[in-house]
Amino acid sequence: MAHAHGPVGPAPSRTRWIMAWILVPLATLTVIGLAVLWPYTGPQTIATDQPARRDATVTAVQPQPCTQRTSRQCGSVTVRLTSGPQSGQTVTATIPEGPGSPVVEPGDKIIVGDNEAPGGPPQYAVLDHQRGLQLWILLGLFALVIVAFGRWQGLAALVGLGVSFAILLAFILPAIAVGKPPLLVAIVGAAAIMFAVLYLTHGFSVQTSVAVLGTLVSLTLTGGLAVAATEALHLTGFGSEDTGLLAVFLGEIDPRGLLLAGIVIGTLGVLDDVTVTQAATVGELAAANPSLGARGLYRSATRIGRAHIASTVNTIVLAYAGASLPLLLLVIIGGQSAGTILTSEFIVDEIVRSVVGTIGLVAAVPVTTGLAALVTAQRHKA
Repeated sequence: MAHAHGPVGPAPSRTRWIMAWILVPLATLTVIGLAVLWPYTGPQTIATDQPARRDATVTAVQPQPCTQRTSRQCGSVTVRLTSGPQSGQTVTATIPEGPGSPVVEPGDKIIVGDNEAPGGPPQYAVLDHQRGLQLWILLGLFALVIVAFGRWQGLAALVGLGVSFAILLAFILPAIAVGKPPLLVAIVGAAAIMFAVLYLTHGFSVQTSVAVLGTLVSLTLTGGLAVAATEALHLTGFGSEDTGLLAVFLGEIDPRGLLLAGIVIGTLGVLDDVTVTQAATVGELAAANPSLGARGLYRSATRIGRAHIASTVNTIVLAYAGASLPLLLLVIIGGQSAGTILTSEFIVDEIVRSVVGTIGLVAAVPVTTGLAALVTAQRHKA
């Protein structure tokens, strides 16, 4: 889906060949990396003693006093099973006590756990609400808004989002789960996402190629800086309980590599935004003022890039803070000194994510803007 060229004219043939000579080998290396690191056997699933999950509809609620002082709902419910071997039957399910237990009412679509007792009838317990329908409605609204505003480019963006999830779920996560090097997997996966999504969404053009090249350079810088930071700070990757659980279940996994992979993948999405914006900004400035040379385009677009980065930095920090809000609350009520808290690994992990990702974004502005200014100036001369 190639976009039409702007008023500054098409890029000279020499410029297109140079971009091809740079990007085609990199794309080829990405394909080779996918082939070498692909998890052909697939990850092994972990056997658990979790009860079978059954869909059900609440027909009646029998509230009872809780054994502990709490405002949560306690007692049992009468439900009609809508899945499993006993589908259509009416059974009684208990409501578990404690924080996070679901609050249900007649008519609610819920999920119950089927605890099959040896030599006795199954025991049912309320586990959660069914959210499939509501989730699909929300996703449909999301897609409708994107397509209504972005039209064909919005539709391409949705397809690109699907490609990103496909690579993440089919390659990155399974490859890490079977013991492949997490950082290398993340770099190859991020490159595959970048090539596929940027060209699919923005078309095959020199402007898009500039954004791709700027993203690659900045992503390489981010990965190298992340390695240096984790080594200098002696980070092990065990800053979260989730990593500890993975190390127990998947003994061959590299926790530090997993931390580095998370930094690379997390930075990629924002890098795409910055590089595409800068490349497009240079093109629009050249179209509005064809007399601007490479230096003038670079200066003007960099001023816009500074404003973009200033707002993006705050976005990154608040995004990490929002995702880690429960953890930050636990830290506050822990009663430890600020110095102890800030130098603890689980906090330093988040600081490194934010700082390294932000430095990569800052580097993306001059790199991409400089490349775009040179290419656009040559296009104008042609």
